[in-house]
Amino acid sequence: QVQVVESGGGLVQTGDSLRLSCAASGRTFSVYAMGWFRQAPGKEREFVAALGWGDGNTYYANSVKGRFTISRDNAKNSVYLQMDSLKPEDTAVYFCAMDAQGRGHFTASVGYGTWGQGTQVTVSS
Repeated sequence: QVQVVESGGGLVQTGDSLRLSCAASGRTFSVYAMGWFRQAPGKEREFVAALGWGDGNTYYANSVKGRFTISRDNAKNSVYLQMDSLKPEDTAVYFCAMDAQGRGHFTASVGYGTWGQGTQVTVSS
């Protein structure tokens, strides 16, 4: 069974940085894209950032563009989310997701079939 596991969440102050990591593991699989989503209390899950594995193109939500950077380590089937200039509104549970089927919808939840359990990021003001 293929799975992804996130790590790196925590409690930080406004303006601080945090780096999330996500590693995919399991039986033989192909990665088409990996992405990050987040869900704040009382809100729906929203897209944050994604990376197309084939061409390396990156995609960002407008709310994080210029502050967050998604990157990857192909050899480790891992993706990272560097979060700088954090704001209280970035507080949420962050989920890593992987598309191992080639769904092709990088910025939508339906584009991913494998999800992690989530890691809490809390930004205090």
